[in-house]
Amino acid sequence: MVAAGSGERLGAGVPKALVPLRGRPMLAWCLEALAASGAVTHLVIVAPAGWEGEARRAVPSGLPAAAVVPGGATRARSVARGLAAVPDGVERVLVHDAARPLLRATDVRAVLDGLDGHDGALAAAPLADTLKRVAEDGTVTGTPDRAGLWRAQTPQAFRTGVLRRAVARAEGEGGLDAATDCSALVTAAGGRVAVVALTAENLKVTTPADLALADLVLAARGDAAPAGARARAPQGAEPVG
Repeated sequence: MVAAGSGERLGAGVPKALVPLRGRPMLAWCLEALAASGAVTHLVIVAPAGWEGEARRAVPSGLPAAAVVPGGATRARSVARGLAAVPDGVERVLVHDAARPLLRATDVRAVLDGLDGHDGALAAAPLADTLKRVAEDGTVTGTPDRAGLWRAQTPQAFRTGVLRRAVARAEGEGGLDAATDCSALVTAAGGRVAVVALTAENLKVTTPADLALADLVLAARGDAAPAGARARAPQGAEPVG
């Protein structure tokens, strides 16, 4: 679980993964979906340095005790640190961003099922918007064909050995920090990655508007924090919902 983002654009006073959403840290919603999937045997949380205790307290019942490690300077560095904490012998690894709190147990199982016959699988959605290529002066120079283009999301699942080798290869070639998702590392190393289309909203929370939208989606699903959850939200953040 990649949860080391600062969340500066949210302006909540705590790291993004610990920002309250419907009374509990955003991270807790993701972990609850993992627990409900029944597919997790080991849990590694990559947390903001200094917030490891808060991240550990977000782990719900139904999940194994978490290994919590501090994040790196980039997302890819955080993934590498989390991957290093995965025990030897684990054959499949699932990577998810805590900034996507609308994760469902069915999403987890679907992406893991997508690994059959592949080195990796990722949640994604077909691109619906028209694309424009724009020059430095702000003028449009072209309209690329959007056919076959998808928006990569998480969760992403991989053969553990394949992802380890892809991370090591990128590190050795000096390209690790430029990677924005794990599937790019695996495909660059020659791996075969499948796309798994999700049927529900899986937005990434970046701005206060995103947080408000996530709150509305969870409310529409009928999801609510358990009694007393608001008291467990980190200090310095205002609850949403």
